[in-house]
Amino acid sequence: MLTSTDPRLAGRVAFSYPNFVSFTLARFFIVVALEMQSVAVGWQVYEITKRPLDLGYVGLAQFLPGFVLFLFAGHAADIFDRRKLLMWCYAGYGLCSTLLLTISWRAPHSVHSIYFVLVLLGVFRSFSFPVSRAILPHLVPEQHFSNAVAWNASTFQVATIAGPAIGGIAYALFRGPHAVYALAVSVSILSILLTFRIHPLPSSPPKNAIRKEPISLRTVLAGFRFIGEKKLVLGAISLDMFAVLLGGAVALLPVYARTILHTGPWGLGLLRSAPGVGAALMAIAVAHRPIRRRAGLTMLSCVAAFGVFTILFGLSHSLILSLIALFLTGAADMVSVIIRATLIQVATPDEMRGRVSAVDMLFIGVSNELGEFESGLTAQWFGTVPAVVLGGVGTLLIIAIWACLFPELRHADQLTVAELMPK
Repeated sequence: MLTSTDPRLAGRVAFSYPNFVSFTLARFFIVVALEMQSVAVGWQVYEITKRPLDLGYVGLAQFLPGFVLFLFAGHAADIFDRRKLLMWCYAGYGLCSTLLLTISWRAPHSVHSIYFVLVLLGVFRSFSFPVSRAILPHLVPEQHFSNAVAWNASTFQVATIAGPAIGGIAYALFRGPHAVYALAVSVSILSILLTFRIHPLPSSPPKNAIRKEPISLRTVLAGFRFIGEKKLVLGAISLDMFAVLLGGAVALLPVYARTILHTGPWGLGLLRSAPGVGAALMAIAVAHRPIRRRAGLTMLSCVAAFGVFTILFGLSHSLILSLIALFLTGAADMVSVIIRATLIQVATPDEMRGRVSAVDMLFIGVSNELGEFESGLTAQWFGTVPAVVLGGVGTLLIIAIWACLFPELRHADQLTVAELMPK
């Protein structure tokens, strides 16, 4: 049996800890369920309305609950048992899949019913993100945490590959979303069972003083204050937020698949999976060859590459070229994701990880879900291709501005506790 000290483990030492394995498998399956579901929802909504703006509303419906609840969700992750809270969130995802399945049977053309479920999905997501971030440092020793972050990101991306592909194929084979939603329910149940097996390491720091501290505006806003004081962290998460907000084209993939690339649900599944393939391979590469120096410049360069490849995708009318461009956007974005996640987790005290992760979730929600609404809105105004190309150009402008506004980010070197912890 291999142990954490066995040299044969090399870059996969995190998998020698059963808690990390159970957590990673549970998260893998829940992300597969959500990604399958997102393909079905996107195709179903666009098939009903034929309007890019309605695809933007899909993102907006999921973003708004997080915008309202993220402060309370982060505080909950610091107060309550994180494993139990995570199980309730996974159960909530399963409930949403069940509701979508019911809608597809009873009211298949009711877009408003779908939006209602997406709002509910956003509620559960607003709690699951900070608690899953906050529990991760308790699953492996500190010296192996960066390896756990890289593999956690890698398995997440593998799920974003498998989920859309499975969802697109199932939608095409069964001629509708019913099978996709039913499968999502089953996979959610599996994630709940795996989460039962998670038990924090005895050496993990206990959740202490913050549990006895009463909920107040000061304690709820502590995550904002921490990030505001830590300019390096603020620069990293705000850079990613604005770059993906402008450069994200995921919301418009159903339009590209149907009207520009002339493919079906299976093609949409491939397009949704392509960024995940690139991201997963990059995450595996970083797990074996960690970013040891020039982390800030590396992040800036990769976000710029994300913008360039977004422009390439926007201009493409070839399915193969589009898949390659999306593959490269995923690879470039993954470097930014790993650097940002390591920055936040290493630089944040355990008793504040939930609240800081909740603020990070707000930034990610703005970039992803609100970015989907921005993409749908600009596509409605200017057309699909101009919207994507202008978004990629906007990402490049953000890089130039952030390099000037945050010299701490530009000069960041090593991702170590000594460099990142508050002074």
